[in-house]
Amino acid sequence: MAKVAFLGLGVMGYPMAGHLKAAGHEVTVYNRTAAKAEAWVAEHGGARADTPRAAAEGAAIVFACVGNDDDLRSVVLGPDGALGAMAKGSIFVDHTTASAEVARELAAEAEAAGVGFIDAPVSGGQAGAENGQLTVMCGGAQAHFDQVSGAIDAFARSCRLMGPVGAGQLTKMVNQICIAGLLQALSEGMHFVQCAGLDGEAVLDVISKGAAGSWQMENRGSTMLRDEFDFGFAVDWMRKDLGICLAEADRNGASLPMTAAVDQFYKDIQKKGGGRWDTSSLMRRLAQPAD
Repeated sequence: MAKVAFLGLGVMGYPMAGHLKAAGHEVTVYNRTAAKAEAWVAEHGGARADTPRAAAEGAAIVFACVGNDDDLRSVVLGPDGALGAMAKGSIFVDHTTASAEVARELAAEAEAAGVGFIDAPVSGGQAGAENGQLTVMCGGAQAHFDQVSGAIDAFARSCRLMGPVGAGQLTKMVNQICIAGLLQALSEGMHFVQCAGLDGEAVLDVISKGAAGSWQMENRGSTMLRDEFDFGFAVDWMRKDLGICLAEADRNGASLPMTAAVDQFYKDIQKKGGGRWDTSSLMRRLAQPAD
């Protein structure tokens, strides 16, 4: 068991930090909104700190799960950033879905301070975080990964080192690219079901057992048919992630025409006021086209 810090208690970080505490780690949390950190301590025990730097003092591992590249830079390198308090030989593990570029930038800063860095974005959504069943895609040195993988197991069903720093973020980009295409195809299929007058649940039951089956179909097909989208991974977050994918594709030369199209479809959803709807709300764009 280790002394650890967790920075960022959003819908993912809050339960992830809880699993670390339940596994027996000594956990200190930081959140930009202090009331959330106070609520976490009241629920789980442990301690809270007023700054990332204070949370990181004495920690063997500092975990973070924040919003974007700039948020990450702030909690790591800002005036009260965690890196300033981290001891040589400790490890910073970033679970934010961010760019590979910022992962490499922060890894270089960490290395100069004698601190390890692992980029470790996750997949599995809020339910996966709450149930301790996340998939974690890591980038970094093998020795650093070996130091933290046991702690990550507290909230993961799968944790794998994908390559050097940045490889975790690049793998997460592949994940989001595939999800975007799957959700658009599923939306079109369910829209077709309704237009054709078919029994949607019966169609889902049949085709989910064949080559068309997917996690999205199993978990989102029925709610799409019921026009229910007030849950799950928000459109605003997906657009942030797809923006990262498209920017990386500009750098590496990858052609992502479907991803670019779906990103614009999500923009249409945002214009409908659906920025906080689940990503499966692509279905609503087809059923309720813009005027």
